[in-house]
Amino acid sequence: MSFWGYKELGLLGMNRRNACYVLNRNRRALYPLVDDKLKTKDILDRHQIPTPELYFSITSNFEIRLLKEIKFLKEFVVKPARGAEGRGILVIVGREGKDWRKASGELISVEQLQYHVANILSGLFSLGGTDDHAFIEYCVHSHAVFRNIAYRGVPDIRVILYRGIPTMAMLRLPTKESDGRANLHQGAVGAGVVIQEGITLGGVHHNKLIDIHPDTKVPIRGFKIPFWADILEISAKIYESFGLGYMGVDFVIDHILGPLILELNARPGLNIQLANRKGLLPRLRAIDALGSDVEKFSWEKRLDVTRNLAS
Repeated sequence: MSFWGYKELGLLGMNRRNACYVLNRNRRALYPLVDDKLKTKDILDRHQIPTPELYFSITSNFEIRLLKEIKFLKEFVVKPARGAEGRGILVIVGREGKDWRKASGELISVEQLQYHVANILSGLFSLGGTDDHAFIEYCVHSHAVFRNIAYRGVPDIRVILYRGIPTMAMLRLPTKESDGRANLHQGAVGAGVVIQEGITLGGVHHNKLIDIHPDTKVPIRGFKIPFWADILEISAKIYESFGLGYMGVDFVIDHILGPLILELNARPGLNIQLANRKGLLPRLRAIDALGSDVEKFSWEKRLDVTRNLAS
């Protein structure tokens, strides 16, 4: 498709996203609330918004030795507090002897785990390369409906929230390449979602439009995401807790606990538009046309706006 073809779709580019939406709608003082996942989890917990349970955090190299004491944990996820693009996330799904097994099937020793956490603390995976904290949390067990459509790992759902209104969404599916992680930068697949219904459209993989998952060979179109009404409701309620006018909300669906928020993003990527085969601009402009009081709407009224957005 030509540039003009994409322009007709109303695609939002990075420069306009940054200038007109990220910088214009997100007060700088609020960025740390979402850039630091530990701060995000604390706010979510205080507002009784579901998120994976935090086991403990590691803030100094001296505390790395404590990792030898978690041998009783068979499943967990290690994350950098200020990581970006899914880098530094380590998903452990089982134990074999003295080692743990990653989602990819590869084994990792306690020494390798300690080395990985040391890299997190040094800022290897963080925004701007600054010193970071590591934390260990509950390993989500994906809902059974995703078993055939995703390659191992746990799929997640990204919802773009503009001025408190769920505006566009996609389902992100792990691949063999992504090592069980549902991050597009790591090689996961993004499937567009009809925002009003929670039904998937076609998808995108490495900026290439696709309709079949590259590993499972299962069609990614026409899949109904469970708990969709709950996901939209939680998304709409998030605005009051964080106050960011333009952000991404990332969910997972646990087979027991249901929808959980993994993290928030003040600078959500733009590939969601390719996954949906539609640009964000027409929807963002439709919301702006409602006037300056949109943020004051109740969460129920904001969801009414979502239901009336052009599909």
